[in-house]
Amino acid sequence: MEVLALILAGGRGSRLDILSENRVKPSVPFAGKYRIIDFTLSNCSNSGIYNIAILTQYLPFSLNDHIGSGKPWDLDRRDSKVTLLQPHSDWYNGTADACRKNIHYIEQSQSKYTLILSGDHIYKMDYRKMIDQHIKTNASLTVAAKVIDISEAHRFGILEADDQNLITRFVEKPKNATSNLASMGIYVFNTDVLLEKLRTMEMPDLDFGSHIIPSMIGKDSVYAYKYYDYWKDVGTYDSYLQANLELIETVDKIPLDMYDSRWKVYTKSEELPAVKVGSKAVIKQALLSNGSIVAGSVERSVLSPGVIIHPFAKVINSVLLNNVEVKPGAIVENCIIDKNTIIGENAFVGFGTDMTPNKENPSLLASGITVLGKRISVPKNMVIGRNCRIFNTAKLNEIEDNIVISGSTLR
Repeated sequence: MEVLALILAGGRGSRLDILSENRVKPSVPFAGKYRIIDFTLSNCSNSGIYNIAILTQYLPFSLNDHIGSGKPWDLDRRDSKVTLLQPHSDWYNGTADACRKNIHYIEQSQSKYTLILSGDHIYKMDYRKMIDQHIKTNASLTVAAKVIDISEAHRFGILEADDQNLITRFVEKPKNATSNLASMGIYVFNTDVLLEKLRTMEMPDLDFGSHIIPSMIGKDSVYAYKYYDYWKDVGTYDSYLQANLELIETVDKIPLDMYDSRWKVYTKSEELPAVKVGSKAVIKQALLSNGSIVAGSVERSVLSPGVIIHPFAKVINSVLLNNVEVKPGAIVENCIIDKNTIIGENAFVGFGTDMTPNKENPSLLASGITVLGKRISVPKNMVIGRNCRIFNTAKLNEIEDNIVISGSTLR
């Protein structure tokens, strides 16, 4: 199949705030041992698509290191390649502008079809089915679409389609949506059509959702490919925590099966020993990654590689990234904690019933989640409330009374 896959992986992911402060959103850890981009890369590999270019931009180092030659995804074969493309001069200004700035690469690929993907969504999808529909309908462009809650429509490109799935209307992030069929940011173009649009549309901030797709409606054959399985944009703290915790549901309720041998999710794994569980440990509904040690209590939580939970410590409804350590007697609840952070003895993080939204940015944190950055050391006996943002530059040892009230932001 003559397909070039372009994975857009250069966004700041500003709504993930602390988690994307020193890494791009696609390289944010997810589900313990994985990175978000692993799902898109695995989809490509499982779909037999091996000609892949990843368009990076902000802070690409961790992503570049993670992907390397692409071996975990079987992309280091003789008949495959994965290429990382970064801006040569000006930064990308829009999703389509990222492709436009790499137009020579697209031309040189000589592919008949170009598959545009986002590197920051969680889902398992066989792209061959979408490409087959694209070919059968003789489409110029096919847009993957999914029914969403209409209250979320303002976050997506919203489309309307007829009984034959021909798209009749497309509006990017409407304030008052007339449909709940959302673009998933996955597109199949005839490559000649894509190249023509990239060459002729001159706006500097060229975007697929805002410019290219609306310009094609009613003029070119643009079809929807309706997708009915699990798909989630984990672009907010709430959706990130929810998507992680959904993976620990019982088998009959789990929305995304990570144990399906027919469609594996691949990743670059660290060489760490097996999980160790202490004699007095209590574990209920949890994902425990390689190298983690649990001697305390873990409930409805996801532990990344190398996490240590000491005796009498409790972790509830939380996601702990690599090498986080929770000291004896500490309690962590409703938290997202970035790598290499240490929670001191008898500290309470995510404490209390005060649900004051984050005062600096209430749109980021209002549901009670507290987020800590990398390499933070929470002092012994400290109390940190709800909806707090603690950046890695914060000096917690200087906090008066050892208390951080709900809604605080510390830098």
